[in-house]
Amino acid sequence: MSDNLEQKCEYLRKQAKEMEKTARSLMEDARFKQEQSYPNQHSEMKAHIMLAVRHLEDARMRFGKVIQYAGDGISCFDKV
Repeated sequence: MSDNLEQKCEYLRKQAKEMEKTARSLMEDARFKQEQSYPNQHSEMKAHIMLAVRHLEDARMRFGKVIQYAGDGISCFDKV
């Protein structure tokens, strides 16, 4: 990996995206087809998986903001 800040952030964004995909796939795990050991066990598990997914999404966005402010500070969505 290069020593360039933007390249490091982009690398971390890609890693977070892969983790996000893997985390999302946990929602379809065979464990959820099994009987629950106690009420709401599966819903609690799924809620925490989705919280982790949201945090990974946020991390990707934050690294994107580092890239943005290391450059001209203008969002790619605001550029013409």
